[in-house]
Amino acid sequence: MDGSDTTPVAAQSAPFEARALRTALGSFVTGVTVVTAQDRFGKPHGLTANSFNTVSLDPPLVLWSQSRQASSYHVFRESEVFAVSILAEHQIDISNNFASHKEDKFEGVSVDRTFCSLPVIADSSAWLYCRMVSCVDGGDHAIYIGEILKIAHNERPPLIFGGGRYLQARPHYATRGAGAAAASDGVLVESLHH
Repeated sequence: MDGSDTTPVAAQSAPFEARALRTALGSFVTGVTVVTAQDRFGKPHGLTANSFNTVSLDPPLVLWSQSRQASSYHVFRESEVFAVSILAEHQIDISNNFASHKEDKFEGVSVDRTFCSLPVIADSSAWLYCRMVSCVDGGDHAIYIGEILKIAHNERPPLIFGGGRYLQARPHYATRGAGAAAASDGVLVESLHH
């Protein structure tokens, strides 16, 4: 494969049940984000996404996916920009709120409108403002790829999700001793370059 194959994947019956697939995929722990955009009338839309991931450091690219059945699918599909709030561990209620079917998910939520042209969730761990680069067919989901235009972050621990529940990120016991953290720092980041 030369990397230019964009043939849609045909829907077909899998040799396993959907619930078994969800359980297996739940073994992969992810961060939790709220992705926002505005419709053509300037109304903000947002949703919780744990499908967020890094694509490239140079150029700085990220991706996330959205169900084609989502009520805001056409808003994101037509948007030229989007913002990502990487939620902090205290923001479970915000994650649940933006994962709901509420009409106005921003009601009662503290947002920041000074970071970029889109609302981002206040007190999150990090924020990214992205230009939509492409949308790729991903079966029952659309995969959005964005170029990061602006970033901000702080020291708040991120909210994480795995096994169907929210979790907290803590240092692994093997990195707790004197000098242990230095031996492992950056190993995963370095592997992204190879």
